[in-house]
Amino acid sequence: MSYKEKKVLPIGSVSELTGLSLRKIRYYEERGLILPERSGGGTRKFSFNDVEKLMDIANQIEDGMQTFEIKKMYKKEKQKDKGKIRDEMIRGQLNAAFKMSK
Repeated sequence: MSYKEKKVLPIGSVSELTGLSLRKIRYYEERGLILPERSGGGTRKFSFNDVEKLMDIANQIEDGMQTFEIKKMYKKEKQKDKGKIRDEMIRGQLNAAFKMSK
């Protein structure tokens, strides 16, 4: 796991990094746009990838998009990524089976 994926940042630090209020960050979580982990005591922990995603969300909101539209867009992107990964796995299996290179 890269450092960008580790969920270690508390919400206050994320607010400082993004310029978003704590309330906005919590709202985006409520809408299912961002999914922080929770510590044993219930503290939200974010990754640097989450910070980048929050900045992207804020920019899209500023451009006039609604949260449901953003969520729909992220869902489509995630499905595309799954398809790409599946295609790469199949390509790798075929290459291994036929001892081919890219």
